[in-house]
Amino acid sequence: MTSEMINAAASGVWRLGDLDVHRIGFGAMRLTGSAAFHLGTPSDRDRSIAVLRRAIELGVNHIDTAAFYFSSLRSANELINSALAPYPDDLVIVTKVGPYRDYAGEWGTAARPDQLRSHVEENLRQLGRDHLDVVNLRRMGQDSIAEHFGALAELREAGLIRHLGVSDVDPGQLAEARAIAPVVCVQNRYGLGSTAPGTDELLRICGESGIAFVPFFAIAGKGGARGPGGGAAGEGGTESAVLAVAQAHGATPAQVRLAWTLRQGPHVLAIPGTGDPDHLAENVAAGALRLTDDETARLDAVHRAGE
Repeated sequence: MTSEMINAAASGVWRLGDLDVHRIGFGAMRLTGSAAFHLGTPSDRDRSIAVLRRAIELGVNHIDTAAFYFSSLRSANELINSALAPYPDDLVIVTKVGPYRDYAGEWGTAARPDQLRSHVEENLRQLGRDHLDVVNLRRMGQDSIAEHFGALAELREAGLIRHLGVSDVDPGQLAEARAIAPVVCVQNRYGLGSTAPGTDELLRICGESGIAFVPFFAIAGKGGARGPGGGAAGEGGTESAVLAVAQAHGATPAQVRLAWTLRQGPHVLAIPGTGDPDHLAENVAAGALRLTDDETARLDAVHRAGE
C-alpha cells in the first residue's frame, strides 16, 4: 500500500477525556537511541527532529513520551520541545511517571508517592508546558497502586495534570485507580501473539468503560525486536500468517500488526515509535489498512495460540 500521503486521520478518532486524538499516534522512546531509549548509540538529532515534524504533517496528534526517555546525548522531551514548540492546539502529549533513572541513566527504585510531584514538574520543565495533558502512572511491581495514583490525583486537582492513566496494570489495579479518580487510558504491553495473562480481560473492561487501551510494543511481538514478519524471530505460525496477509494487501508485516491491533476495538490506540522517516510514514499508513473478517479471524487464531 502507498504510505507517504496517508494521514493519521484515516485511523479514526478517540477521545481521551475531553481531548480528541487520532488512533495512530507516535511513541518517542526510540528517538533517543536504537532499539530502546537506554541502549545503542545516540540518535541523530536533526533526523529525530525531522521525524517529529513529519509526524505532525502526517496528522499525528498524540505523542507518548517520558522524562526518563533519554540516552547519553538525547532526551525525548527535549527533542519534542525543540521540534514542535509552540505546540499545535490539537496536539496531545502523554507522559508517564513511576520509574526513576539518575543523571547517569542508571535505574533506581520506583518513585515514592511523595516524589511524583517532582517527576511531573520535570516533565513540565523539559516540555516547556504549564500542565500535562495526560500522565500515566507506570506500576513498578507494587501490588497496590492506590497511594501513588492518589498522589497524582492530587496534582490533577492542583491543575498540573489534565487527565490520568495507568500502565502495566491488571484489572484489579485499574479498578483501584478508578475508585480514586477518572482513568482515561491504560497502557500495557499487547501485540499480535504477545499477550500477558489477563490482558484480554483488561482490553474488554476498557472498551465497556470508555477507556482507551494503548498497547506498547504492538509491532515487536514477544521478543521486543522485529523479525521478518514484523515480530520476534521464532514466532513461527504468527509470522507466517502476518506475511500472508501483508502480501495480500501489498503492505508490510508491521502495518498488518498495527491494523490488527486497531481492529481489536474502537477504543484501542497505537503509539508505534521510530527514528526512521520511512517507517514513520508506514506506521501512519497502517491506520488506513482494513483487514477482512477472514484475515482478522486468522490472525485472531494465531494470537490466541501464542498466548
